Amino acid sequence: MNIPSEIRAGDTIQWKDVAGTDNLGNVVGSSDYTLKYYLRTNTATEGHTATAVADGTQDWLTTISSTDSAGFNAGHWYWQAVATKAGSTITLGSGQLKVLASLVYSNTPGALDGRTQAQKDLDAVQAAIRTILSGGAVKEYSIGNRNLKKYDLPDLLALETKLKAEVNREQRAQLMANGLGNPFSVYVRF
Repeated sequence: MNIPSEIRAGDTIQWKDVAGTDNLGNVVGSSDYTLKYYLRTNTATEGHTATAVADGTQDWLTTISSTDSAGFNAGHWYWQAVATKAGSTITLGSGQLKVLASLVYSNTPGALDGRTQAQKDLDAVQAAIRTILSGGAVKEYSIGNRNLKKYDLPDLLALETKLKAEVNREQRAQLMANGLGNPFSVYVRF
């Protein structure tokens, strides 16, 4: 299935799929079957159904309008492509895609935190390390019948190292996705 792995909320999204086959080798194409994509995320009542139209004799063209995609919450979504014909249902594929938040605004733009979760976590860990180093953190305390423990400095340093590696991987992947290559590649000329 050719559904994009990453889309931006508010964009018109289109893709083409070629006819498939069932487990007996019979053609599953647009001349006999209706193809629907079901998209869902972990937010209650959040989902979308996109019905493909025939494109040629057996292939399909699926479109999600910009109006529909504008309502998609940013994050990980899951999809399933289902072909149906007279009571027969065949799942042609399933997977996941990433929905990016729209950067379009009117009037005054609102706040946007474009950091990845790993970058947010790294920033929080580094803030906790600074707090401990400045003497402003208590390791453990109780309020009523509730207790709270905080990380020790060695644990925070280990977590910081792990998160830095993850952030570096994400940044490398983003550079390569933008066509800027791997910053850690070394080229030698003889």
